Amino acid sequence: MAVNLLETGEIVSTHGIQGEVKILPWADGPEFLLDFDTFYLRGKPYEVLHARVHKTCVLAKLRGIDTPEQATALRGQVVCIDRSDVKLPEGTVFIADLIGCRAITEEGVEIGKITEVLTMPSSDVYVIQGEHKYMIPSVKEFVKEINVAQGYVRIHLIEGMATDEN
Repeated sequence: MAVNLLETGEIVSTHGIQGEVKILPWADGPEFLLDFDTFYLRGKPYEVLHARVHKTCVLAKLRGIDTPEQATALRGQVVCIDRSDVKLPEGTVFIADLIGCRAITEEGVEIGKITEVLTMPSSDVYVIQGEHKYMIPSVKEFVKEINVAQGYVRIHLIEGMATDEN
């Protein structure tokens, strides 16, 4: 079942004297976070008055956070967005929706569940835990089908993908 609020980053610092927060994004890039009018911290909505990219982070001014001290109190909090505010490109899914999906081979044999998705420079890597642990690059050669609605990902396995086999 899909979670309504999605984790998208962490407040790592403050910026300036007006109470801006510095957010380290967990999305494909910091620009992604500029499209949102509301961030959620511990489930509480905060209106985004303005936001901009600063190097690899986002500097954001949140309504009600007006001093460096108030911003400092938010340090370490996870920034969430509402899933309904996002329009994903065709064929893409949220990483959060992949966690827990069954991984099955092309023949339909379940090999485990996706426990983690590693974001690497060339492609994401699905970490699958079952009888063995697998590291599967998220490329068309190996990921043949993603069906979040049915809770599975169909994988083409080759020798050496199981990290704990002899």
